[in-house]
Amino acid sequence: MIIKGKSRSGAGGLAAHLGNAEKNERVTLLETRGTVAQDLRGALVEMDAIALGTRCTKPLYHAALSPAMPHRLTVEQREEAIDALEEKLGLTGHPRVVVMHEKYGREHIHVVWSRIDLDKMRAIPDSHNYRKHEEVARDLERRFGHERVQGAHVERDGVVRPARTPSRAELRQEERTGIKGKDVRAEITGLFRSSDNADAFKAALTDKGYILAKGDKRDFVVVDRAGGIHSLARRIEGVKAAELREFMSGISRNDVASLAENQAVIDERRRLAHEATDAAKKEKGYSGGGDYVSQSSAAQRDHSKRQRALDDKMDKEISDRMERLLGDYSSGRESVDDWEPDRPREAPGGGRTRSR
Repeated sequence: MIIKGKSRSGAGGLAAHLGNAEKNERVTLLETRGTVAQDLRGALVEMDAIALGTRCTKPLYHAALSPAMPHRLTVEQREEAIDALEEKLGLTGHPRVVVMHEKYGREHIHVVWSRIDLDKMRAIPDSHNYRKHEEVARDLERRFGHERVQGAHVERDGVVRPARTPSRAELRQEERTGIKGKDVRAEITGLFRSSDNADAFKAALTDKGYILAKGDKRDFVVVDRAGGIHSLARRIEGVKAAELREFMSGISRNDVASLAENQAVIDERRRLAHEATDAAKKEKGYSGGGDYVSQSSAAQRDHSKRQRALDDKMDKEISDRMERLLGDYSSGRESVDDWEPDRPREAPGGGRTRSR
């Protein structure tokens, strides 16, 4: 079993993610506890609002429990797993929401707790949470008779630390750009190993379309061809941070442009990548059917969508013009009620004019 989780804010965004039925074959709200609202978004917003009386900036704890295939948890096992994780995290009895997603025949469970202790009006600490996840996962595997999934923090037994899995932010970036982190790692690792020094490495990155930049929190980051941002240390396989820092000491961070200074280039790369993705989707939509009728229908739908957008734009322009005209009449020299078509008025170039 794999358990991941962390503290976070943003109840609205989390509700949109958990309720996204487009990226999941099935989304089921299993439980709301400790909130007046019984819907997903309302419950999360309510839990988030509780933290207004504290200084906590990340009042929600979001965890995902994924049984290894082909296992599926029974209702009893699911409740046992959630309660075990809740106890280990120190969140027993706190308001919570449980949502189940099914995708590609695999079920996984999302649980969101409020971190706020209502009696003391302070947040429950979330330190050492990765270790707690693995301790619960190993225990549940033994209870349920599931195969063991090797973790990085507990019960290593001399096993080499497993490779780091992509974070949720990295997975979302892959979806936006279409560039896989593992492909970037393979390419940059090859460039690193074939470079004698930092200057040669930087030149090799540039030749391959990457931009070496100064990170806000890290020493160096790289920008890929679609505007995705990667930590340099995490994109070189088998190299520790201290070793990389020594290798890159030949380049001063002051001589490397920051992400903010590269923002215009990043935005342009993202725009081009977005346009290419849209074009590919349209091409796929037009070629989705094997006959002329299906392709024509897809093209007609796309045309109708563009036409609606143009109509909405035109309606807004007309509405804005009418508001400006009415505003001129109500606040200018004339009012709508006093306007007389035959009365002489000031011409735009001076003098007098009469309406015809």
